[in-house]
Amino acid sequence: MKHVAVDVGASSGRLLMGELLNGKIELTEIHRFQNGFTEVEGQCLWDIDHIFANIILGLEKLKKAGVTRCTLGIDTWAVDYCLVDKDGKRLHEVVSYRDKRTDCAMDAVLAEVPAVDIYAKTGIQFLQFNSLYQLYVEDTGLKARTDSVMMVPDYLGYLLTGVGVTEVTNASSTQMLNLHTKEFDVDLLNLVGLDAGQFSRFVKPGEMLGKLSAELHTRYDLPDCGVITVATHDTASAVLGAPGVGGDWAFLSSGTWSLLGVELPNPINSRKAFAANYTNEWGAYDTFRFLKNIMGLWLIQEVARMQNYAYSYAELAELAAHEEPFAVLIGVDDQRFLNPANMITEIQAYCAETGQEIPRTPGKLVRVIYDSLAIQYAIQIDQLQALTGQEIRHLHIIGGGANIAILNQLTADLTGITVYAGPTEATGLGNLAVQLIASGEAKDIAEVRELIRESTPMKTYTPSDGVNMTEIRAKYTNISGKQEAF
Repeated sequence: MKHVAVDVGASSGRLLMGELLNGKIELTEIHRFQNGFTEVEGQCLWDIDHIFANIILGLEKLKKAGVTRCTLGIDTWAVDYCLVDKDGKRLHEVVSYRDKRTDCAMDAVLAEVPAVDIYAKTGIQFLQFNSLYQLYVEDTGLKARTDSVMMVPDYLGYLLTGVGVTEVTNASSTQMLNLHTKEFDVDLLNLVGLDAGQFSRFVKPGEMLGKLSAELHTRYDLPDCGVITVATHDTASAVLGAPGVGGDWAFLSSGTWSLLGVELPNPINSRKAFAANYTNEWGAYDTFRFLKNIMGLWLIQEVARMQNYAYSYAELAELAAHEEPFAVLIGVDDQRFLNPANMITEIQAYCAETGQEIPRTPGKLVRVIYDSLAIQYAIQIDQLQALTGQEIRHLHIIGGGANIAILNQLTADLTGITVYAGPTEATGLGNLAVQLIASGEAKDIAEVRELIRESTPMKTYTPSDGVNMTEIRAKYTNISGKQEAF
């Protein structure tokens, strides 16, 4: 059986075909397309129709390549949603989490409900763009007309099949799921002016959503395709694609965001976890991803964009490798870097304000980011071990960041643990993992992770001697100060 992973991130989307052959997962890229939000009349919007059109285009390519039957699963980024009326029509364009409408929303919410109470209910970290704060400031007229609130991947699945669901790994990112009742928290729903009836039924990864609609088959030449609800939050899929084994490993899903954490059977929503602003995102197969959101390669992407992509990412990494390490640092999680008008000038202003040399060349700018990210990773590895009581001996870096050798080595040096880089297509593989299990081709996630280890090459980075982490961390802490947003 052939399986298709639709994996849509903040900067691009792809359709990957996977099949199990000779004890390995064989991947074939069917279609790739650009994605990104655009500013329309002062609001940052996703073009959901563009994404859907490219899913259809990819399926048409698949049919032309001779594939007549397959399964399909969709994952995307989290927290953003669609409002759909009783006739199944979208009421508005999808607003990006980087839109400035939530700049003050979290403060307003926390003025009504104490942060500690929200964390006790949900176990989700406080980020100003969580769905809770987006829905709090959402147009009340639109909410009144809403029949169904759908997270982005659920909405795309609805467009394909006509079936609406609420998949739990993505729903947990709303900061409105109650850890104890396993439902949307009534008090938080009341706070944002919604009720539980405006959400479709909950489903877990692995449930069959339905077949492509007859209408789509009438309009397009598509394969006979059954849509399986996978772990629709892309980080949830990425962690399923991490080839870890045993209980002493952590993951770092390195892309637009850096998500660093461990997979646990139960959440940790203690006061210490609250103070450290760690999150308990729901995972597939009754797991939780206890992790920290770190700003990630968004900083690099924006530096490249501000230079009109004059350098490739590989070229920028090569330039950075020749710069002095740890000469200049930034607090990577400062909210000023969430969506500035110009990332380069924002970094330079930060450096000027903290009395540091102002980085002006591409190499220096990228070096600042890599050094600062690696330090933050090391700090959070220590924090993670303290909060969980688990020793971490191995770090699996997955996603696009697995290709950045300089950052991977810096991470190994500063954490003092062995880093395994790869697979880069962990999200697609995790998406396919659920399809393989649901189709009966694999027994469980442990078996799929073994298949992934056999199927994809990984590069190992061992820590170097002579790195004074204490001095580097002190400098970073002094520069970055208190970064948490609540």
